[in-house]
Amino acid sequence: MDTSQRIGVIGGGLMGAGIAEVSARAGHPVTVIEATDVAAKAALGRLEASLSRAEAKGKIDSAAAVLDRIAVETELDAVADAAVVVEAIVEDEAAKVALFKRLDEVLIAPDAILASNTSSIPIMKLGVVTSRPQQVIGIHFFNPVPVLSLVELVPSLLTGEETMARSRAWVQDSLGKKAIDCQDRAGFVVNALLIPFILSAIRMYESGFASAEDIDRGLVLGAAHPQGPLALADLIGLDTTKAVAESLYEEFKEPLYAPPPLLQRMVDAGLLGRKAGRGFYTYSR
Repeated sequence: MDTSQRIGVIGGGLMGAGIAEVSARAGHPVTVIEATDVAAKAALGRLEASLSRAEAKGKIDSAAAVLDRIAVETELDAVADAAVVVEAIVEDEAAKVALFKRLDEVLIAPDAILASNTSSIPIMKLGVVTSRPQQVIGIHFFNPVPVLSLVELVPSLLTGEETMARSRAWVQDSLGKKAIDCQDRAGFVVNALLIPFILSAIRMYESGFASAEDIDRGLVLGAAHPQGPLALADLIGLDTTKAVAESLYEEFKEPLYAPPPLLQRMVDAGLLGRKAGRGFYTYSR
């Protein structure tokens, strides 16, 4: 994909900011859409901090030059001329469906790609609410986006071959990521395997079988995992973990996908992991 083509990112949280960053680092002009001025300011700060770290580590020559390619706006019309728009808002089906209806009205280019970074919601449910389901696809990045190379490409039954090919070219040739192909089933490949594993660790901790520290140390030292499942849940966000689990359970009705009561209570209490300062562990903010 030509790097002169604009990339739109809806949502400037951890995932959205990461997608915006790697797109701008690849040379694309990028427009990030946030819901409010306060959220837009926070997204810009997130980008500035990440790019400053990248510059300090020698990953990029100039954080300022990359930031010059990024605009953070609050009106959806600002992505009207984008070649690709990636939705990265809250993991809520109704919110995503409403957004895709609006994007279908806003986007000018008849061949614009409408992508979702959802980790669990079937792409078909988003495609059918638009007038161009053949251009709707799942492009699922992993956190932290600037570091992890994997991207899941998820076509629905109606996604066109050209959309799939253009999405792969953008992800691999422009962004330098590695893509795997997934069927349009809740959880796709990685989360369909990962979430039951994390839920099992939560049940083990909930039952008093072992401490959080020992569960995580066991997987790090005994299975060569880079971090344990409870620390990973904190990184993902316990609200996101719960939402993905619920989506998996709704689709497959298998007990291993059901969120444990402890996870439900922690989310209700606002103990969401790293982003909240406390989850299974406590973090400085």
